[in-house]
Amino acid sequence: MDRNVRWLGLGAIVRATGVALILPFLALYLRNVLGIGYVEIGILVALTGVPPLLLVPFAGLVTDRVGRRRVIVLALIAEAASFFGLAEMLHARSLAGVFALATSIQVVGSMAGPAFNAYVADYVEGSDRTMGYTWVRIGWNVGFTIGVLFGGVLIGFVGFVWVALVAGVVLVGSTSLLAYELHPSPYDRALAEGRPLPHAAVGSTGRSSMRASFRILADDRPFLALCAAVAIMWLTIGQWGTVFPLYVNTVLGIPYAILGAGLALNGLIVVLGQAPMTRAALGHRHTSLLLYGLAAYAAGFLLFGVVGQFAFFLIPSFFGVVFVLTVGENLSSIPGTTLPSNLAPPSEIGAYNGAYLALSGVGQLAAPILGGIVIALSASPLVVWAILVAPSVPAALLLTRYVTPRMNAVANRA
Repeated sequence: MDRNVRWLGLGAIVRATGVALILPFLALYLRNVLGIGYVEIGILVALTGVPPLLLVPFAGLVTDRVGRRRVIVLALIAEAASFFGLAEMLHARSLAGVFALATSIQVVGSMAGPAFNAYVADYVEGSDRTMGYTWVRIGWNVGFTIGVLFGGVLIGFVGFVWVALVAGVVLVGSTSLLAYELHPSPYDRALAEGRPLPHAAVGSTGRSSMRASFRILADDRPFLALCAAVAIMWLTIGQWGTVFPLYVNTVLGIPYAILGAGLALNGLIVVLGQAPMTRAALGHRHTSLLLYGLAAYAAGFLLFGVVGQFAFFLIPSFFGVVFVLTVGENLSSIPGTTLPSNLAPPSEIGAYNGAYLALSGVGQLAAPILGGIVIALSASPLVVWAILVAPSVPAALLLTRYVTPRMNAVANRA
């Protein structure tokens, strides 16, 4: 694997440690410190995702035009600064301030997303590209495991504010590391020197106008259908990020430290299991991996509903459900990171990644609203999780009946 991809994975360890110290627990701050209701939390979490959703397509277009490394470094500097601001707003107990800084963190993270994906794609192709994304994901989850484990413990001892400050310091470290170690990619160098871009046709620079990029995306019906299917999937799998930990702590009464340990188990399973799972997936269709991942999410959430309904072995069952959900996460992450780059023309990799994140992100945006409303309306865990699993059915039908038959077979292979 290219040394730049390895450094990206190492930087992801440090960055994820900082982010995971505080961000997975922010909904609990809203509930337990500010006393905000479930529906309101769902709406607030969704609203923080609106600006990133609107900006991420342009982040992809900018990535293709100013370079991957430059976008990565600028976004990470802004991310670190946002965490220091978040600590101040948590100290002031300012709902507006916390909302603004959480939105800022989402924005800069989403702006960096297409650049990270395009940077990896510049260095590796084919199955090596799939493995490259896997190693970066493993690095992220090593850091996530460390972050949520220590975050869950530290919040109970020193509170949200100090943990947010520590997170900012850690992110300064990750930003410095990547700014120093990452070289401009082949695409970046060609762009800076005015040379034809890698893989450009003979006699062409490989560059296109923004209008042409939008036209290419609009004409790619299988890609747009894939985005729609993943958006519907997110109505189910998106409950994992906010609603699941909120439900675990505030409805089932499982404490911060146990919740942090469960989230750390999630990261540990990714660290140990993602690489062998990706190797086993090589040669299989990306759309099939999406379906298998969705099935695991649905099974985990339904199991969680049964456990909560009858209140038996809550803590052991919680860890078991985390295991099943993480299997679904591992499976679905393979196509989620790789397929947009595979489907894109070489000069449009950033644009395709930005469009994928934006269009599929509509479901991610709606997921916490749906989850908050359902939790507020029903006291039955089985009813709650059965409703939240229901969108997986139309998503699976769209993937199997429309997307897979129309997708380029080579691009659809892991």
